Amino acid sequence: MSTATGDAPAAELLDPAERMSLDELRALQLQRLQWTLRHAYTRVPHYRAAFDAHGVHPDDCRELADIAKFPTTTKADLRESYPFGMFAVPREQIARIHASSGTTGRPTVVGYTAGDVDNWATLVARSIRAAGGRPGHRVHVAYGYGLFTGGLGAHYGAEKLGATVIPMSGGMTPRQVQLIVDFQPEIIMLTPSYMLTLIDEFERRGVDPRSTALQVGIFGAEPWSERMRTEIEERTGIHAVDIYGLSEVMGPGVSQECVETKDGLHVWEDHFLPEVVDPLDGTSLPDGEEGELLFTSLTKEGLPIIRYRTRDLTTLLPGTARPQMRRMARVTGRSDDLIILRGVNVFPTQIEEIVLRTPGCAPHFQLVLTTEGRMDALAVRVEARPDAPAERRERAAADLVRAVKEAVGVTVTCEIVDPETLERSVGKLQRLRDLREPRA
Repeated sequence: MSTATGDAPAAELLDPAERMSLDELRALQLQRLQWTLRHAYTRVPHYRAAFDAHGVHPDDCRELADIAKFPTTTKADLRESYPFGMFAVPREQIARIHASSGTTGRPTVVGYTAGDVDNWATLVARSIRAAGGRPGHRVHVAYGYGLFTGGLGAHYGAEKLGATVIPMSGGMTPRQVQLIVDFQPEIIMLTPSYMLTLIDEFERRGVDPRSTALQVGIFGAEPWSERMRTEIEERTGIHAVDIYGLSEVMGPGVSQECVETKDGLHVWEDHFLPEVVDPLDGTSLPDGEEGELLFTSLTKEGLPIIRYRTRDLTTLLPGTARPQMRRMARVTGRSDDLIILRGVNVFPTQIEEIVLRTPGCAPHFQLVLTTEGRMDALAVRVEARPDAPAERRERAAADLVRAVKEAVGVTVTCEIVDPETLERSVGKLQRLRDLREPRA
């Protein structure tokens, strides 16, 4: 591949922002932050009301640390402003609209000016390049297209890089595999759980996943673990790197793991200001401590976002491959996905680690919360590997129940189901189903 792991990126492969000194970057961030606060306050009624209620004004931001004086923004704020109340420019200046699925209520709607779309493409191009992609590479995009930001975000970024795009979208797994064999892409972009589904399909068709032209997989849209990275890399021979983003902040390309280090995601801080806070009381936490990730956009025109509570749990760390850009550690879970089961905190990523090391289990699982009497109960549903015999499934269920008790400290039940049984949305599994009865 073009950039071997462990090599420092050549200077000519970095854009000017990636070559800035830390002082230059911080000065640019402050200038852009002050513009963003004024833009949001003067153009968005929600922000004017929120700032006034909080007793702050854009002029109160004199240094980057002053961002902590301003109120946070939540998904509920976007839903209450549905559909276009958070837009900061006239509707006719909005070049594109994306939205969440809205499966748990009104969707969150985001708008982009033509300048926003161009910035987004530039940052995704930077991300693909940091992952090892180069102009002329073929990029197989298996994120879902449409209102979900994954497919079009990856597509425009790959084109901006000068790559050849294969806009496959999600689903049609056998055809995905056939086209990867026939079109020989060097890069693939999709969710990690769907990549494992493709690997299984390769093997089911008698094709060695290591025999393809793929060199790099850029995986996002769901939390995943180091153990899952190891499995993908060992079964395919590719570099597996993480990309992060969410539609409320931009879409994919807010931060990217660099192929030469693979040690966390560098936040593109020339466009986004990250913070970590205590998820319970919102207190700002220093770099190095885990908490909930917040983002403030620095260049968005259509929908500026101020201190957006992502609900993702991570840690901010010093930069490595891009020294002036801080890294965010791999997301360990979501503050709203925390399960408190009989007094014990449980995150889906803890269960994933156990599933991945249990023979006979595929890396596709779902947690189901129910009520038994007055107590909550947790069931783990896991897809079997295609080649796992019936007796192996029974043993795997018992092994997993025992391992969860030992490692996490809770008692669960386990059901091993047939491959490709668990429901998926835009290529990713729905990890948690809460079927508990409402308490009086």
